[in-house]
Amino acid sequence: MNYSVGFTFVARQKRMTIDNIDFYLDLLFFHRKLKRLVAIELKIGKFKAAYKGQMEFCLRWLEKHEMESHEEQPIGLILCASGNQEQVELLQLDKANIKVAEYIHEQLPRELLQQKLHQFTEKAKQLIENRKQDNL
Repeated sequence: MNYSVGFTFVARQKRMTIDNIDFYLDLLFFHRKLKRLVAIELKIGKFKAAYKGQMEFCLRWLEKHEMESHEEQPIGLILCASGNQEQVELLQLDKANIKVAEYIHEQLPRELLQQKLHQFTEKAKQLIENRKQDNL
């Protein structure tokens, strides 16, 4: 199954009001084949540990207010200019349905962008399968 297709745009700057305070999620997609929302945060600079809490906050809000009963739990993607691999590893982001990736500063050929999207969706698929195995 090709997981690089099936993304549906939902919102840009998705507003989430919590305790009368507005928070904004950069991008929100729905992946039709994975049957789940995909939250994306765009960050300038290196990954910071605080981004995990911010994304978990968004994912829990999406579960409560946006997720339909037939959908899987939402997943989050934090795109940073550069990563801090040890921080990412220590935070065990996979367990929180969060991935971190570095974005590329220069324009890439379409084929390479498609390949990168395919790699992300394959990793997400593997993560889902691993969780299903762990829950058995």
